[in-house]
Amino acid sequence: QVQLVESGGGLVQAGGSLRLSCVVSGRTFSNYAMGWFRQAPGKEREFVARIRWSGGNTYYADSVKGRFTISRDNAKNTVYLQMNSLKPEDTAVYYCAADSVAYRRDISSTSGYGYWGQGTQVTVST
Repeated sequence: QVQLVESGGGLVQAGGSLRLSCVVSGRTFSNYAMGWFRQAPGKEREFVARIRWSGGNTYYADSVKGRFTISRDNAKNTVYLQMNSLKPEDTAVYYCAADSVAYRRDISSTSGYGYWGQGTQVTVST
């Protein structure tokens, strides 16, 4: 049984930082890629960042490039999202997701990710 469990969300002032964690369990993810998505109220779920377990290649949405960093700790089966210089528009529920296809053309589509966590709320105040 595959499980993805996010943590680290919370309330932070604009300009502040948070680090989200996603612990994965239930199978070996060495050939997978992991992604972070977010969904604000009334909006569609959108791609934030992606990393391959093997090799560590990273990809970011333009809206977070230079502010967010995705990383992974293979020994701990954990993926992180370090979020700096947070803005009110970053407020959303953040989801961790796993893609069994490490190399994919459209990495931003939710349909490519077969496993999802329950989400963690991030609120950025002005």
